[in-house]
Amino acid sequence: MSTERTWQDRARSLQSHYQRFAVTDRVLLTGHSHQAWPDVAYEGQMQAFEDAALHVDDKWSQAFVQADKVRTGYANLLKDMSGEYVLGQNTMELLVRWLSALPLDKKPRLVTTDGEFHSMRRLLDRLNETSVQVVKVAQNPVSTLSERLAAELNDDTAAVMLSGVLFQSGRVVPHLSQLAQAAADNDVPLLVDAYHAVNILPWYLDELGLEQAFIVGGGYKYCQLGEGNCFLRVPKDCDWRPLVTGWFAEFTTLHQAPGNRVQYGTGRWAFEGSTYDPTSHYRATKVFDFFTDQGLTPEVLYPHYKAQQRHLLNLLSEHPWPDHIQLPTESLDHIGGFLVIRTPKAADIVQALRQEQVYTDSRGDALRLGPAPYVTAEQLKQAVDALRKVTQGS
Repeated sequence: MSTERTWQDRARSLQSHYQRFAVTDRVLLTGHSHQAWPDVAYEGQMQAFEDAALHVDDKWSQAFVQADKVRTGYANLLKDMSGEYVLGQNTMELLVRWLSALPLDKKPRLVTTDGEFHSMRRLLDRLNETSVQVVKVAQNPVSTLSERLAAELNDDTAAVMLSGVLFQSGRVVPHLSQLAQAAADNDVPLLVDAYHAVNILPWYLDELGLEQAFIVGGGYKYCQLGEGNCFLRVPKDCDWRPLVTGWFAEFTTLHQAPGNRVQYGTGRWAFEGSTYDPTSHYRATKVFDFFTDQGLTPEVLYPHYKAQQRHLLNLLSEHPWPDHIQLPTESLDHIGGFLVIRTPKAADIVQALRQEQVYTDSRGDALRLGPAPYVTAEQLKQAVDALRKVTQGS
């Protein structure tokens, strides 16, 4: 069976599992932003309520089981045998804890790119208003980004931070292993935002040379886990002491006699937070199990997404477009889970497409089109037809 036929059949068969999100009634090209949740996610939501109702405050033993399953799910997606996973409601809170552990008083310099998502960008911009110097390396050309970041490392650098896949363009950053080696040689911690890589690319830490890197990401997008399911991957032997610290970080040191110095565990325990809403983890475990049952591994999903992108590109290229529309030109091998059409009218087009029951989003002049496993070939044609309609005469 051809790859083309395989992905089309898979998309049609998956749609029956997403009835609550009505994926047959509208075209959800939000695969890079908010994917639909499979119907089993609802069962997870209800199970969280039932456990709370039955066990009351004793629910936490059940909730921690769910959290451990989420950690395992992420480790499996990254083929990570050596890291530990801190869970958080969003990447911002995890980044705050991580940044608070850096010796910025002694090394007041951070190296990053000018293409980071708002969670990281805003935090670093605010730090740059203090005594901390934030060096932003141009994201383009992406082919040399890792090399140019490595060239900025020096004795004053507390950390280097970047995305593995850039959220504005979808470009995959190459040569991360070289950056990781340069960071290690300079004794500089490396943090990679993998939000646009997890469960869309075969993005594995050992193959990328990132076994000693910190990784942040989450399940809001390609994992279909919804909100509240973010992670910080921590090297197992990490002995940091974050300034922003929750009482869960004391769990592995409760047997120690109290002293004058705040105690921390190692690995993920140093970065743990505090009491949280565990509902999202119940939902996530159901979805992880669903992906396993359906055989939706990164090795299966990557060619599925690429086939969808190729089909979408072919449909787009069949028609003339207004001068302000610039179709994607990047090789599909160099991008993650979405296509970018450049147009100064991107935000207006998003709103117009919504009236046609086609859901997309934009970032600046980037109109982002993100298929998902349940989007069919017929729906991709419907989306292109709608795009032609709303851009006619523009």
